[in-house]
Amino acid sequence: MTDELDAYGRQFIASLTWMPDWAASLILLSLAFIIALIIHRTGFRLLTGLVSNRDLSWRSLVSRTEGPGRLAVIIFNLSVATKIAPLSDRQATLIQHLLLVSFIILIGWLAVTALHIWTTVYLRRFKLDAADNLLARKHTTQLRILQRVAVTIIGVLTIAAALMSFDQVRQYGVSLLASAGAAGLVIGLALQPMLKNLAAGIQLAITQPIRLDDAVIVEGEWGNVEEISSTYVVVRLWDWRRMVLPLAYFIEKPFQNWTREGSSLIGTVMLYVDYSAPVDAMREQLKEIAEASPLWDRQVVNMQVTDFKQDTMEIRMLVSASTAGRTFDLRCVVREEMISWLQKNHPAALPRRRAEIADWPSLGKAVLMERHVSNGSISRLTNGGKGQA
Repeated sequence: MTDELDAYGRQFIASLTWMPDWAASLILLSLAFIIALIIHRTGFRLLTGLVSNRDLSWRSLVSRTEGPGRLAVIIFNLSVATKIAPLSDRQATLIQHLLLVSFIILIGWLAVTALHIWTTVYLRRFKLDAADNLLARKHTTQLRILQRVAVTIIGVLTIAAALMSFDQVRQYGVSLLASAGAAGLVIGLALQPMLKNLAAGIQLAITQPIRLDDAVIVEGEWGNVEEISSTYVVVRLWDWRRMVLPLAYFIEKPFQNWTREGSSLIGTVMLYVDYSAPVDAMREQLKEIAEASPLWDRQVVNMQVTDFKQDTMEIRMLVSASTAGRTFDLRCVVREEMISWLQKNHPAALPRRRAEIADWPSLGKAVLMERHVSNGSISRLTNGGKGQA
């Protein structure tokens, strides 16, 4: 097929002998570029029609390969046009070198695209919106972090390969080998934060102290892990703010992960009541409140007297729910329902202070002082312990 294209190209060049070589070459390269775009557009529409009735993976494959496919067709057409165009040796060498660099970029692009397609297809087996999404969050976190690291490595290798295609860069590279130790030390110090977070990202992907959608407490704030990039983590706080932390933070500093092994949590509700509060009745009421709430996961409901204060006793109520958010809401429901029940049925059980006067009968008649304002004067009255205005 290449020989036939060369024959057609030579015939076309022969018909342009009256034009300067540079003009004929420009026309030929432009036609090759336009023909490549037409071929790609036609082929892409044909493939899109063929996979329109298939599953999402095939449609995603065709959509993701649109850009690399276009570049591949352009490189092929221009390489054929370069062979038959009346170019000088210097011009041909320059264009061929540019096509070589484009081919290296195409290889890196295809590698990134293939990695993305494979990751997407693999993660479709896991659902993050499921009730028990621990396994899904584990695989998603690992693959997302490793994918970003792999994309970074592919990008660095692609740029390095493209630069090494230049003779000058290769010469400088050989000359720098002698001072590679000092240069590596300087570069390592300059890139220490980036390299530190890159290494932390690999460690996070392997050990997984955090995963996507984990409920965590960091810097005294509660939220969910929304995004894990190659250098930082975004935590969506309860009030929709975003806290951005470096990856190394979760390796070097302590934090709380409420969903490390599972999404279910036990919520604690503390209540302070009078010593006369009916503990058994409160325990039964707590069970009724939990059973009536759709937030309760039917696992844990318990109440205990955990401490005595000077004027009150401390009641600890435990209830469980399937997620951290549902646990928080259930705790609020228990507080509201329990205090409402106490106010309605046992108001004496609410906290109160007592005062007792010793030896009251021996005091005899108390003399009460009252102020009676009349005509601008103050009078003191005594009436057997009772005041009279």
